[in-house]
Amino acid sequence: MLLAEYDRVKEEQKTRIGFRDNLLYVTLAAMMTVLIGTAQTHHVTLLLALPAATSVLGWTYLVNDQKISAIGRYVRTELGPQLGALAGEQVSLFGWETAHRRDGRRTQRKIIQCTVDLTAFAAVPMTALTGYWIYGIGGALPVTVSLLEVVAVVFLAVQIALYAETGP
Repeated sequence: MLLAEYDRVKEEQKTRIGFRDNLLYVTLAAMMTVLIGTAQTHHVTLLLALPAATSVLGWTYLVNDQKISAIGRYVRTELGPQLGALAGEQVSLFGWETAHRRDGRRTQRKIIQCTVDLTAFAAVPMTALTGYWIYGIGGALPVTVSLLEVVAVVFLAVQIALYAETGP
């Protein structure tokens, strides 16, 4: 039963990794669509679509990334030791689950990934909002929307930073 569980959680992890990684491409496509649309129509208010889209995509990215990490942690701390005990081993099975975390450049890669995530899901949307504030036509509704988007983008940025696992 434990091996079947291992197969299922690893399959879920693999699926989530593919989905999470594709979300960055979808985010880039959404950004380009909004920026091209804004440039072609000269309607600066369209920039307000970018933070909304990246907030939803970023939150979905973050949730999947957290579940991927949680699965790895579960295999390392729960499932591997249980299977090792049943096999009469004193060490956890599934060495890859811990070996890749000991790579000397893991912290560097995780910091770079966090920077990429913050750029895609926070810096670019904040730049779009700044562009709207500089070049946009006011109005209560668009300004209110832009302020709510600031809150959403900042909240997401904080969550991305908090969930970044830069340690071994």
